[in-house]
Amino acid sequence: MHQAVQPLANLLGAWQGRGHGEYPTIEPFSYVEEITFGHVGKPFLAYQQRTRHAESGQPLHAETGYWRPVDDGGVELVLAHPTGILECLTGNTTIDDEGRTVIEFTCRPVLSPTAKSVTETSRVFTIEGDTLRYDMAMAAVGHDLTHHLSARLDRVTARRSESAASTDA
Repeated sequence: MHQAVQPLANLLGAWQGRGHGEYPTIEPFSYVEEITFGHVGKPFLAYQQRTRHAESGQPLHAETGYWRPVDDGGVELVLAHPTGILECLTGNTTIDDEGRTVIEFTCRPVLSPTAKSVTETSRVFTIEGDTLRYDMAMAAVGHDLTHHLSARLDRVTARRSESAASTDA
């Protein structure tokens, strides 16, 4: 494992869980989610995420990208969505008073010509042992930054040095 990704090593492996979504322009919904973090010895973690509707099993969303540690506990999260949204989030990693790893990100997305208007996103990830929680907010289609998603996932594979999300990029 590259020394630069050591602060993020507790993310490695596969995670599964459930979440809830809402936004002023849509009906609230529940979903199931799978996230995989892997690496190939370079200074980044590869990331893949997939969600399905909790009742119907219909695919809802996917994103893929890279977590890139930077100096002084900083992290960049570079994501591509099939909806034409590209996010380059910047944030910091801290350890809270209860010993949990907390990673907070903010972003002004880049959009393809056909993507919905998203002007800002924020994400907060909290890792405690084998539990990963996150909250995501976005400013989109004329609404200010508003809560959109919350989920809790549990690790389903042990931490490992490489995974299906790895790439030689």
